[in-house]
Amino acid sequence: MDKLFAKFANVTARITGSPPAFLACVAVVLAWAISGPFFGFSETWQLVINTGTTIVTFLMVFLIQNTQNRDGVALQTKLDELIRATTDAENEFIGIEKLTDKELEAMHARCKARADRSMRALQRAAAEKDARIAKSNAGARKAPAKSQPSAKARAASRAKALKAGRSSE
Repeated sequence: MDKLFAKFANVTARITGSPPAFLACVAVVLAWAISGPFFGFSETWQLVINTGTTIVTFLMVFLIQNTQNRDGVALQTKLDELIRATTDAENEFIGIEKLTDKELEAMHARCKARADRSMRALQRAAAEKDARIAKSNAGARKAPAKSQPSAKARAASRAKALKAGRSSE
């Protein structure tokens, strides 16, 4: 029963989330609106669209929630496996989706503090590297063709690139 429902929910979610399904719904609403004058904009005419949309919405909520639940569990399982398989990762993160909001906020604050410390360390290392390069360039007495950015500017640029997730070299 579970597999049958999961398959049904996936197929239905895929179909109803498609552009043709959206256009079909727009066509139904337009046809209903155009038919208004023929039915004198009666209460029955209004009841048809209200009842239809309520039923469809009610059923779709369950299908979408089912799909989201399965996707969420699959994603968490994949992340947990990556954490477990990565030697440098902290295993305390496995299963954190079950923590309370306060516990999650505390973990997030600890992660942010560690990320900030790491970023400062990367900026210091980049500044030191740039200072060594500038010192070696000054010793070589090369005349630059155009003005070079300062070591501080290069360090800031490198830190920005690292923060964005790409290598600066």
